[in-house]
Amino acid sequence: MLTTILEGMPAGLLLSNNDIDIDMARRQKGYGSGGRMQIEKDRVRITAGVMNGLTTGSPIAMLLENRDFKNWKERDITPITTPRPGHADLTGAIKYGYRELRLSLERASARETAMRVAAGAVCKTFLKQFGIEILGYTTQIGSVKATIPDVPDYTEIYEYAESNDVRSPDPEVTEAMHEEIRQAKIDKDTLGGVMEIIALNVPPGLGSHVHYDRRLDAKLVAAMVSIQAMKGAEIGLSFDNAGKRGSQVHDEIVPDENGGIRRRTNRAGGLEGGITTGDPVIVRVAMKPISTMLRGADTINLATGEAERTVYERSDFCALPRAIPVGEAMMAIVLADALIEKLGGDSISEMKPRFEALRKNRFDDVPMDNVEWHFGYE
Repeated sequence: MLTTILEGMPAGLLLSNNDIDIDMARRQKGYGSGGRMQIEKDRVRITAGVMNGLTTGSPIAMLLENRDFKNWKERDITPITTPRPGHADLTGAIKYGYRELRLSLERASARETAMRVAAGAVCKTFLKQFGIEILGYTTQIGSVKATIPDVPDYTEIYEYAESNDVRSPDPEVTEAMHEEIRQAKIDKDTLGGVMEIIALNVPPGLGSHVHYDRRLDAKLVAAMVSIQAMKGAEIGLSFDNAGKRGSQVHDEIVPDENGGIRRRTNRAGGLEGGITTGDPVIVRVAMKPISTMLRGADTINLATGEAERTVYERSDFCALPRAIPVGEAMMAIVLADALIEKLGGDSISEMKPRFEALRKNRFDDVPMDNVEWHFGYE
């Protein structure tokens, strides 16, 4: 079974299993999935931290049983001694001194992301109390890329993405993504891709420029690449922007029609100096092709020293569509942590007035003294 403990959630949050099970089911749906999705029907059981449908302020414990375990618990386990390229099999054995590679394989498996999704669903429920929504969709599978409008209606494209099994936001490439995955299956190969995770209605001022490890963009990138098979992350279109001039990249600041402050564009992905700007937070994450391939790969049997081919058990052909709820969960966990740190308080009722009092993109919230001063150091 899998267990997670979520600490720091305030008291008074209305929470039910249904809030969690919706995202658990989304994690199991996606074209290109492997055999495990037919085995496990994930439903989490809350075992602590919630009473009478409300969080108590204590740690929230959740449990998820693996239905397939009954088929293994009395079985003699055949040792695995041939490490699979791209997995933690060999690196885990070197680090921890394992004499059986399954110890690396089981813990490094993306199966554990089921509990990230459960914890993320709780954090999403918390963030919704403050109007913050988190959405995700596919922007690329293999060589097929979706086109996102320059000024997107994120809710609209998310709803379309959720209506198809590759989570494509672009109707023009949905079938091409299907075909890309079908061909990979025929070739006994695997595919990666890129997902985009968006947070809407995030207030300005979360994160910090003061310490490197408190920059919110750094936390988001670290959270995303902690997901199995994710090998890169960017805030907004950072890699495209790297090839442009500054005049084509930076978001100019202008007054808005209501006497406030706004940016003409959001090329920075909702973060400047490690702090949220009030625009949508956009993180794009690159997933490598799954390492377990039906065609196998060259490796070495560590027990014999002989060259061998990897042995296939089961895996996805393309896991990108199913990874999107995991990316959403990691965004939710990081943003919930940042918001709780910003607001303080032990209960939702304490936090809501504090949220309303946060500084916003208004002239009144950033008054300038406009007088000369000295640093004051000796």
